[in-house]
Amino acid sequence: MTITTLFGLSVRHRNDRIYKVQNGAYLRRLYSTFAGGWPGSGLLLMRFVVGSALVVRATSTLWGDPPINTTITSALLVGSGILLVPGLWTPIAGTLVALTEIWQILTFPGDPWVAVLLGTIGGALAMLGPGLWSVDARLFGWRLVEAPPRKSSPNSP
Repeated sequence: MTITTLFGLSVRHRNDRIYKVQNGAYLRRLYSTFAGGWPGSGLLLMRFVVGSALVVRATSTLWGDPPINTTITSALLVGSGILLVPGLWTPIAGTLVALTEIWQILTFPGDPWVAVLLGTIGGALAMLGPGLWSVDARLFGWRLVEAPPRKSSPNSP
């Protein structure tokens, strides 16, 4: 594999195909590829279920007059759920879900099993990635650039 610069973009050549690397795409360094097929569908389903459960659970908590610590955690969970559903900033949102749910387990009384489940899946999404059907994959994924054939000049052999 060779790396060249073409019009200010880094370009990687592999097997006669050219892959364009967008500038500033740090998310690609976390995941070598974005899973497609059945694994990608599973990640999409996980993101949708966890994100919608977080939004519904946290907004139902915010309808009352909760104390400030409950309001802060619920607002963080609503924001993370909104980011997880389309798969935007998945590593950050999944890590935030895992840490917030751990904090809820340790500080709030009651049944911890819903928080354990949501925190575990949030951490797994942060480690596995968002999958091919996500905004992250569209923003930070590999792009296939088809190079046109070179025109031979009269001076070339």
